[in-house]
Amino acid sequence: MWQRFIVKKNECGVLLRDGDFERLLPAGRYLFIDPFRRLSVQTWRLDAPMSDQALVDYLQAHQPQSVAQHLVRMLVADDQVGLRYENEVLVEILPPGARACHWQGLLTHRLENIDLRSEVALPPALVARLAQPALRDRPIAGLNGVLMVSVPAYHVGMLKVDGQIQPLLSPGLAAFWRFNRDVQVELVDTRWQSLEVSGQDILSHDKVSLRLNLAATWRYSDVLQAHQRLHKPLEHLYRELQFGLRAAVGTRTIDELLDNKRVIDEVVGAHVSGKLAAAGIEIGSVGVKDIILPGEMKTILGQLVEAQKSAEANVIRRREETAATRSLLNTAKVMEDNPTALRLKELETLERVAERIDRISVFGGLEQVLSGLVNLGRPQEKNHGRSNPA
Repeated sequence: MWQRFIVKKNECGVLLRDGDFERLLPAGRYLFIDPFRRLSVQTWRLDAPMSDQALVDYLQAHQPQSVAQHLVRMLVADDQVGLRYENEVLVEILPPGARACHWQGLLTHRLENIDLRSEVALPPALVARLAQPALRDRPIAGLNGVLMVSVPAYHVGMLKVDGQIQPLLSPGLAAFWRFNRDVQVELVDTRWQSLEVSGQDILSHDKVSLRLNLAATWRYSDVLQAHQRLHKPLEHLYRELQFGLRAAVGTRTIDELLDNKRVIDEVVGAHVSGKLAAAGIEIGSVGVKDIILPGEMKTILGQLVEAQKSAEANVIRRREETAATRSLLNTAKVMEDNPTALRLKELETLERVAERIDRISVFGGLEQVLSGLVNLGRPQEKNHGRSNPA
């Protein structure tokens, strides 16, 4: 016959009769006469939101004084975003059109609405609060509605709102509302970068197939201009390097290319710089890394180089022989007119011969030595006849 209900101090209850709302029950003990067991009590924690929005709407329509006494209603318009605070601590970001209801008594609740029509970026103070949510004691709900962007050093951020490019973002931390708009940020490196064009098979002017590898250094001189004029600047730069390389190789013979490899660098660099100077891209340097010849061409060039080197060696040999003959002829002319020089040359020759032998036997004087009457002997041989010292 009697029904007894207990509502804890951290709870609020709702008395229901046959499942229909009767009244709110603050914390306490309650005793009701209920012979037919038609009464029931539903409780909510005071630190949790009131999840039965239909009941809140009913109370607001029929018992607004109960709502004002026990609940805090939070309404966010379609062009607003809400910041919900508990005890002055940000705990949740409410999207546009959100409705929330929380119990009074245990916590103090506050809602701050921000107009999305005038602001895309979050205020710096709010960005600082959202910078490291993982380090907070209690995470912030609803962060998926915020785009957090960290722009590294030597980079800029290209912000697009509904497809429209906005002013560039400087290095640092920034945040933007995602609600009611499409927000995108692309990070762009402003330093010098390297781009390689590899494996380009090109025919030279004399129909020789060459494979070339090219490298270039580049950077953005004007990021906004580059992305406004070019759909994909990096791909456009790659294609222009290809076109410049084909123009440089296709109009020259293989001999011209091998004799002066820098001509390719100069032609490609001038071509690309002229095409992209007005597009916000600056070219630092262009250079050919490799020129790869087909196998049969390597053999032919190897034979050609060998023949050239052999011919050069023969020319040098003939030149040296001619110089030696000319020197001997000059010496002979000097000795012919100067007997003293001839005598000195004879003595020099004899000295060189004496350095190579151990003993000399001379018969008939020095003239006989020069006439071939020199007897060369070894130390162990016995000398026959009388020896005169040289």
